[in-house]
Amino acid sequence: MSVLTYKIGFIGAGNMGEAMVGALIRADIFSPAMVMMSDVYADRLEYMRKTYGVAVMSDNFRLFSESDIIVLAVKPQQMGQVLADIAGHKQYGVFSRKRIISIAAGILIRKIEDALYPPLNEASQKNLPIIRVMPNTPALVLAAMSGMSANRHADAEDIQITRTILESMGKVVEFEEKQLDAVTGLSGSGPAYLFYLAEAMIAGGIAAGLKAQDAEVMTLQTLYGAVKLLTERREPPEVLRRKVTSPGGTTEAAIKLMETHGVGKHIAEAIVSAANRSEELSR
Repeated sequence: MSVLTYKIGFIGAGNMGEAMVGALIRADIFSPAMVMMSDVYADRLEYMRKTYGVAVMSDNFRLFSESDIIVLAVKPQQMGQVLADIAGHKQYGVFSRKRIISIAAGILIRKIEDALYPPLNEASQKNLPIIRVMPNTPALVLAAMSGMSANRHADAEDIQITRTILESMGKVVEFEEKQLDAVTGLSGSGPAYLFYLAEAMIAGGIAAGLKAQDAEVMTLQTLYGAVKLLTERREPPEVLRRKVTSPGGTTEAAIKLMETHGVGKHIAEAIVSAANRSEELSR
């Protein structure tokens, strides 16, 4: 039996939408019969129907009306039109509790409220809590790190339902919305930093004399093993680094060069830069 018996609808059937649907069904959080998806691309919807057995449609308002939980999984530049079409529909209203979960980067809760709340009376607004989520791409392999923030109308049950959904594809931490820019800079953009490091390590292995294929295998396994060690041993990264770094040894030579060029400092600055850009985009 599925954990949740609500009807959940996804507006947007892209990679993140698919990642969430796949995780929810695989973890038996929702049965396929309780999942709906809408998208502008008919071929994408047909793929989702055949692959996951979910209901599909092109009508966003119908999906909103028939769902207890609505996941806004569209690109940020599409969000305004999607919300306007829903709130502007002649039959728009909230007659029982519905939960909005937005995974669109840079879209403030206030912007969603400004689009969906004005046509509703106060009681209906309270029945439409909004939770903003910043996931990352490892959701595609059920290893996401998500940050979430809820508006004033979300109660404990709304938060728990959202946590259950997000934990099906990884881990989640609650934040005040103003902290989601930092979350974006750290975990939202974070996978790209590791991919960048992997590129550099592979290039370094090749420069040191390895074949490209060997350099790639060794880099990926080294990164995987290091993260596994860091996760399972529960020791601070500084402690683990020092255990690998023998005085006068090869690792020390590498670390000294990185410190000379301020690599660690620049990584921290890069995260702040990404966070600042996230704040700019959300204005």
